Amino acid sequence: MNDKLLSRNECNALRGIAIIGIFLHNYCHWLRGIVRENEYQYFQHNVDSLLGAVGNPDWNLPIHIVSFFGHYGVPVFLFLSAYGLVRKYESSGRSASESTDGGAWHFIRVHFLKLFKMMIVGYVAFTMVDVVTPGTHHYHVAYVLAQLGLVNNLLPNPDDIIWPGPYWFFGLMLQLYVVYRLVLHRRSSLNVVILMVACTALQAVFGPESSELNYLRYNFIGGMLPFGMGMLYARYGRDMSRQHYACVLAVGVLMLVLCSLNYYAWFFAPVAVIASTAALVKLLPASVNGVLTWMGSISAALFVCHPLTRKIFIPLSHRGDIYTGLVLYILASIALAWLFRELLKRIPNPR
Repeated sequence: MNDKLLSRNECNALRGIAIIGIFLHNYCHWLRGIVRENEYQYFQHNVDSLLGAVGNPDWNLPIHIVSFFGHYGVPVFLFLSAYGLVRKYESSGRSASESTDGGAWHFIRVHFLKLFKMMIVGYVAFTMVDVVTPGTHHYHVAYVLAQLGLVNNLLPNPDDIIWPGPYWFFGLMLQLYVVYRLVLHRRSSLNVVILMVACTALQAVFGPESSELNYLRYNFIGGMLPFGMGMLYARYGRDMSRQHYACVLAVGVLMLVLCSLNYYAWFFAPVAVIASTAALVKLLPASVNGVLTWMGSISAALFVCHPLTRKIFIPLSHRGDIYTGLVLYILASIALAWLFRELLKRIPNPR
């Protein structure tokens, strides 16, 4: 494996881009009159609304774009997670039985506890904010327990039971950790390719607005393509010249736009997003990458805390002060993420 593919700082810069997209998207797509995304299902009217917004731009055009495309930060995180797993557990000289320090159960347990540590801090804080602010969610004990077990993705109608919504990602990551350790760890890359193709094909069987597609994309089947890309890149990727990275960036952005216009092409939009963002961090000046790297360093904390600040500040935007609410949300989220990061540092990691 090539040690020069992505440095630690470049990985953090990618995390920075991904979390910026996610936490801005998770605010903007809740605003009235703003274009909605195609994340779990494909709605042609959302694409038509975006094209209309671009064709007749107004002051809300940046919000329309972030709302529609920002969720693609998720595949970037999946790509980086798989890349990191391969680098950590498959690049050393240890044997396959030793490479995860205790076998499959130990691996899954440790990664569950790491996810739980992040989730529980944010979840407790969010529920306290939720019950004292207008629009309190109706909690059900079974769904709370499912969230604590990181298995709520597996329940029927996940749209209605996962609250706060972004926390579906914890269940998705747990599933992918299990798949990695039991099916893909130190096994042939053909297994990775077969699983990527099978998961993508299974999604394409169902209609673009079907509940079945929605359910699959909440679970590992919907995340296998970007996750597999991360594994394959870690195993076979090669560094390129700046000119080649510039070409990848241009083609990736064009591909993303084109993939967004067709249901079957839409399944491959994560490929375009990952390729273009990876190329971008290779091309950006060190000063810009420094800012993105810092954002990447607080990305986990920002992910767990931004639902709190959204619940507090989005009423400002709903009353008509769209950018006022958004700016205050950004400032508060970043400041709170810094505090959450310091808190998470003081919680021991599982061993």
